[in-house]
Amino acid sequence: MQGWEEVRAWRKAKRPELIAERLAVPREERARRDAAITARIEEAVPELAGKCVGFYWPFKGEYDPRPLVQSLHGRGARLALPVVVEKARPMRFREWWPHMRMVPGIWNIPVPDEGEWVQPEALLVPLLGFDGRGYRLGYGGGYYDRTLAAMPEKPLAIGIGFEQSRLPTIHPQPHDVPMDLIITERQAFRPEPDSGEAGA
Repeated sequence: MQGWEEVRAWRKAKRPELIAERLAVPREERARRDAAITARIEEAVPELAGKCVGFYWPFKGEYDPRPLVQSLHGRGARLALPVVVEKARPMRFREWWPHMRMVPGIWNIPVPDEGEWVQPEALLVPLLGFDGRGYRLGYGGGYYDRTLAAMPEKPLAIGIGFEQSRLPTIHPQPHDVPMDLIITERQAFRPEPDSGEAGA
């Protein structure tokens, strides 16, 4: 592709396709894939139980990390959810715990109504699409890229997605921030930014 405008148009067209494919997965298969991803996260990053972990509230058929973070909470992890405090600005993370009061945030995704602002040491990041170099396709707001770029200490960025969402490339641009680790229902791999595809 020749430039950012062409890439942006391609991404805009690709997003609804990927969302539709994800939502078309039967409930039983989605539950099986979620369980497989949870097991891979536990195996690939066992140290999460001792960290402050940022996660996301599931949206439009994404992997549901809530059973995982409930388990991490029971083992001593501190947990946090992203909050959009200003449009087109980096997100902040507010501490979360089970059964706390939540309020609707952007796109009506629940966010904590109270709790301290914290700095995650590890971050579970949803992948609408991704490539073998660790670059992600999100919903187009640029919030995670902005947030990761602005953090004074970069957390371990763990992209979470499904194999059906793997793309040959997302045509990364200078503002795109690659993930440190990508986990799907089939594998966990550390991307190699200088190679075309990576796998394990």
